[in-house]
Amino acid sequence: MVRSAEPTVTLAGGRAVGWREWISLPSLGVKAVKAKVDTGARSSCLHAYDLREVRRHGQVWLVFKVHPLQRNDRHIVECEAQLLEYRQVTSSNGRREVRPVIRTDIELGDLRWQIELTLTRRDAMGFRMLLGREAIRGRFMVDPGRSFLASRQHAGRGAP
Repeated sequence: MVRSAEPTVTLAGGRAVGWREWISLPSLGVKAVKAKVDTGARSSCLHAYDLREVRRHGQVWLVFKVHPLQRNDRHIVECEAQLLEYRQVTSSNGRREVRPVIRTDIELGDLRWQIELTLTRRDAMGFRMLLGREAIRGRFMVDPGRSFLASRQHAGRGAP
């Protein structure tokens, strides 16, 4: 059997992502975070800590901090987002927890759209963010054998 060095993934629009991608969350001020594309997870999740609720004009907002880079606790981004709701989520280890949910912009490759993100501590996890299937549905196919297909410009640099 002959294998191509560059497998081809086709779909409407011809867009594909690898099992991990550099993404940005511009509304939160996160310029780059390496996300694991996880089709087994319905929702997306971001590592966040020091969460506080504040009231603004009768609405609940969350103020929180993010370490967007793996194995780097010195780089801190302070974020604010309006609370959408609290949602019960079952984590990969089967534990259920109630997490805050926000809606924010995401940029991946040349696309920008809104996604819902749950916020939780991911200190012990390998990736600071999971990009779940709801966020990529109808936009990308996933090639689980490759990385950084949509964010190729950042691959190999360690951080954009």
